[in-house]
Amino acid sequence: MGSISDFLENELLDHIFNVAYSNVATVYLGLAESDLADDESGTETSYTGYDREAITFGAAASRVITQSGDVTFDQNTGSAVDITHWGIFDTLSGGDLLAHGAFSATVEVANNNTPKVATTEITVTVDAGYVSDYLADAWLDFVFRNQAFSKPETHIALATATLVDSDSGGDFTEVANANGYARKQVNINGGSSPTWDLAAGTSPTLVDNTHDVVMGPPSGGAWGTVVAMCVCTSGTWGAGEVLVYDNAVTDQAIGDGDTVQFSAGDLDISLT
Repeated sequence: MGSISDFLENELLDHIFNVAYSNVATVYLGLAESDLADDESGTETSYTGYDREAITFGAAASRVITQSGDVTFDQNTGSAVDITHWGIFDTLSGGDLLAHGAFSATVEVANNNTPKVATTEITVTVDAGYVSDYLADAWLDFVFRNQAFSKPETHIALATATLVDSDSGGDFTEVANANGYARKQVNINGGSSPTWDLAAGTSPTLVDNTHDVVMGPPSGGAWGTVVAMCVCTSGTWGAGEVLVYDNAVTDQAIGDGDTVQFSAGDLDISLT
């Protein structure tokens, strides 16, 4: 099972919350003699005759994308090497690491051997929780299959019951569409306040809100007890897709006239 790199974590966060990421038409599988790690600090092999090879994937499903078709590498015409790990890159040479993982067993590629990675050997997974199923599959197809995924708008919504990965914008128990409640748009860095800051960091990578995000206030009645929040693609109540969510917010009974605010820096969204 593969993990995405620090580089890709930042790009994916910015694709949602800031500047769109330009995906590539072809991704390449590389072989490594140690764990490449999120920061690409490991050792890609350089046996005599070695080049990365293009790899293809089937459609993402249930937060997983899986290699489709064998990948055969050029023959080793030099000394033997031990291959323990793999990486997926955005160019044939150089470029950026997108994802990495370990093979189930170490393989010695001896002189005159031609290594092959069998179909379904390579998978990349987005772990359950916090990221919706919709976004997990869209991210995977976008990066590893060159499928269209336009940068969305991002709107904060509040919920009176916890969310699950499969929720869409109309499935979760949102605060009632009354008494002054409305979702609040947060914009890209440099846009109209409130905005997100730019993605940064390494394991975890992070974006958060640069300005206070103020909702409401309630007028004419209470909003009930808010126990969760999410980021949706639409500002319309009950519409769009859930992108990310958090059920760990401190429960708040929000009454008529209360101040409803996420202070600058409170909305931390990270990938590890």
